[in-house]
Amino acid sequence: MTATEGISAAAGESEQAERAARGPLARAWSRFRKHRLAFGSLIFCSLLIITAIAAPLIAPYGYEETDIQHKLAGPGSEGHLLGTDLLGRDILSRLIYGLQTALTVAFGAELTALVLALAIGLLAGYLGGRVESLLMAFTDVMYAFPSYLFAVVMVTVLGRSIFALVVAIGIASWVTQARLVRAQVMTIKEREYVEAARSMGAKGSTIAIRYILPNAIGPILVTTSFAIPAAIAAEAGLALLGLGVQPPTPSWGAMISEGSRYLLAAPHMLVAPAVLFALTLLAFTWIGDGVRDAFDPSGEQR
Repeated sequence: MTATEGISAAAGESEQAERAARGPLARAWSRFRKHRLAFGSLIFCSLLIITAIAAPLIAPYGYEETDIQHKLAGPGSEGHLLGTDLLGRDILSRLIYGLQTALTVAFGAELTALVLALAIGLLAGYLGGRVESLLMAFTDVMYAFPSYLFAVVMVTVLGRSIFALVVAIGIASWVTQARLVRAQVMTIKEREYVEAARSMGAKGSTIAIRYILPNAIGPILVTTSFAIPAAIAAEAGLALLGLGVQPPTPSWGAMISEGSRYLLAAPHMLVAPAVLFALTLLAFTWIGDGVRDAFDPSGEQR
């Protein structure tokens, strides 16, 4: 072996040792940053979240404010960058507040679904026996019921509000994640470090939270990253059916529905919310792709 080959081999061994020393989340983050599309989408979505939080400070007008003299004004008109709607309301301002609505519903619904999935998946996977049979039977019943129809029924019962949308979409979308959590728990609980913790007298709750859940976080994050754009789409879909938030609270789905009726007279009413809606869904989906690749064990060899 030449000196150059020896140096290269030593560098390779050093790099492998460094990778092994880092935790799984650190290694996943390193791989995620190399995924340019996903990392760019993360920056874009972070800006969207900041915009939604600071909506009252960023939006040039309130979402209810009207300018009667400039109804259906086109983009670039005086004081209205993206134009106005049929009531003279500023479209840019309503897009910003609609973003706030979409993200509030999406993150709230996914948090609700994740809590349900973790509770049911952990209990079923770790306890097994009759508990698992009962919980999985309940999960199968929920899985057999169309989730979108279930959300429609829930919103109809609870009324049109952000809270109702969060609860309806969250309860309608936890089943797949619960099955994934259960499968992960059943695999991890048989590993040696879990058996060692059990033999040392660790409580079941300690084992589940401290040893099992952290090692199942990768697949859970992947499903969560894909569930957020699905929740945004579900909120918009319910708004298209007239089951979104109560007017005049803005919603992208309601804006798209309203804009489609004025496509020829005022196309900007449809184009602006439709483009932002599509870009947001794509960005969150690309983040999901990046998270999936980041937690792929074969990613170290790529």
